[in-house]
Amino acid sequence: MTRTEIVEETINFVKEAMQGAEGGHDWFHIQRVFKNSLLIAKDEKVDVLVVSLAALLHDIADSKFHEGDESIGPKMAKAFLQTLPLKEATIEHVIKIVENASFSASLNPNQVFTSKELEVVQDADRLDAIGAIGIARAFNYGGFKNREMYNPEIAPNLKMTKAEYKKSNAPTINHFYEKLLLLKEKMNTDTGKRLAEERHQFMLQYLEQFYKEWNGKA
Repeated sequence: MTRTEIVEETINFVKEAMQGAEGGHDWFHIQRVFKNSLLIAKDEKVDVLVVSLAALLHDIADSKFHEGDESIGPKMAKAFLQTLPLKEATIEHVIKIVENASFSASLNPNQVFTSKELEVVQDADRLDAIGAIGIARAFNYGGFKNREMYNPEIAPNLKMTKAEYKKSNAPTINHFYEKLLLLKEKMNTDTGKRLAEERHQFMLQYLEQFYKEWNGKA
């Protein structure tokens, strides 16, 4: 198989696996992260095949939809990758990225794995969590979990541990302060930082308008 065929086979696998997924974590989310990963990779010295496969498989079984079990996604990804003509080192690298790409993984003080390919996929995933699409995804997931949009009496928790973050049922607006507005400063690459700036500013403008409307001032 050529590299292109390997990527196409992975796309087909992921599309099938993501059928019926929650709207903010569906195939279209994967597709956007994949495209952003390739865009960022153009300016980085990385293995584009590793980046492509990791971007496509990074949310194959998001733990938030599997009772917090973080092992299912990497196991599914590895089982699939082993059906392809890939070097073992490539498979292991992709799996390490799948295990470490998420925001919650970054809250783990013991996280030690790093690679340029991980940085690219992380940035692409984080870009999809901010800006106009990030806002839409946040409220879509909040609705999916039947959470309040906003509750002035519930303050954001700005010092959450990984365990607290994974168990949080806070209103969606709190998520802006607990994650979304923090992502701009967590970008790894120059391209990621540049693209994040505009999306970050859009979220600030959105919140300003939200509070005006909430308080009857707009």
